Amino acid sequence: MAKRCFIHYVTPQKLPLTGGADGQTRVNYDQIFDEAIDRLHTEGRYRVFIDIMRNKGAFPNARCFHGHNGPKPITVWCSNDYLAMGQHPKVIEAMENALHDVGAGSGGTRNIGGNTHLHVELEQELADLHGKDGALLFTSGYVSNDATLSTLAKLLPGCVIFSDELNHASMIAGIRNSGCEKRVFRHNDLEHLEELLAAEDEATPKLIAFESVYSMDGDVAPVHAICDLAEKYNALTYVDEVHAVGMYGKRGGGITERDEAADRIDIIEGTLGKAFGVMGGYIAADTRVIDCIRSYAPGFIFTTSLSPVLVAGVLAAVRHLKGSSEERDAQQGAAASLKAKMRGAGLPVMDSTTHIVPLMVGDPVRAKKISDILLAEYGVYVQPINFPTVPRGTERLRFTPGPAHSEAMMDELVAALVEIWDRMDLELKRAA
Repeated sequence: MAKRCFIHYVTPQKLPLTGGADGQTRVNYDQIFDEAIDRLHTEGRYRVFIDIMRNKGAFPNARCFHGHNGPKPITVWCSNDYLAMGQHPKVIEAMENALHDVGAGSGGTRNIGGNTHLHVELEQELADLHGKDGALLFTSGYVSNDATLSTLAKLLPGCVIFSDELNHASMIAGIRNSGCEKRVFRHNDLEHLEELLAAEDEATPKLIAFESVYSMDGDVAPVHAICDLAEKYNALTYVDEVHAVGMYGKRGGGITERDEAADRIDIIEGTLGKAFGVMGGYIAADTRVIDCIRSYAPGFIFTTSLSPVLVAGVLAAVRHLKGSSEERDAQQGAAASLKAKMRGAGLPVMDSTTHIVPLMVGDPVRAKKISDILLAEYGVYVQPINFPTVPRGTERLRFTPGPAHSEAMMDELVAALVEIWDRMDLELKRAA
């Protein structure tokens, strides 16, 4: 499998120059920027942000303002608000109450006025969710990965980080920003990981960084087997659970809870903007680790803390999902149903053991065209996933059915996809 690529910034081999009015030679900055955007258009991976508004209490129904006068009703199929908790009455009520009780903003960094009782309560809930002594909030999942990984490695002299090749861009950024040595192991390949671990000196600090659910393919890491290797070679473990928290486990603690492995993981990272439906990121770990990151990570120290309004909403979502499996069960049922319908229609749905439903296209231009037709003609919103999020040649549409996606919606979606596949002369593997 090709390595998941981080964003590459391509600079011209020869800088475009122009003569200024004063007779001096100057760099033509406008041309550089124009050529950078032109490359994306040529490769078929220029991204367009669709202008939509969700309908409160009626998700996945939304209104689209893109390309026509006035709002057009659409159905959203690509939201990471997996359980529609961003629409849940408890979450909305908690945010409204906090707004009127506390006000809008936090007032500063956690060190200077931005620490509220709501922040403290949420960190306690998240630590409890993962069975850890402590937790630490960040403004996003990206920041939590970047800040934690970069800081950890700097605190461990000579640290080597072992990173799964399909790790998130934010994890790659954190590892790069740490300045430490890294070893990239083939995706979920335990033999390769052990080979790399064994090659290092026993006294070298080591950290294995991986994800629990890989969101583009929908597969799951062998958590216990990785922990076995970590124990054998005296390595710390860091798992990104952003596509699993809220979604798996009896209380929504993720794959590590489902597989009863949370106690074997040193640091669990998660997001508050997907299954929990609001915004933010966090880590849960031993209090020593939490105190070190809190005290040394610039991405935490110098950032204004999450608004207490957002924190109140997340707090309500976490508490609700700790006691309710209804949303998780309905979401898993919807994912299984959509996969079955797609396979039955001969559509190239990729194998996935999770809630992610990826539909392979294999070409960025076609993926974008299919997405455009679905929106314009069928009122279906799903974004194409292109390089650098996935390797070239594996471009796809990524569907995330939720508890509120009905069987009728799925049937309409599959029928639309089949018509478009036929229209574009793409292969369908229909049963004989």
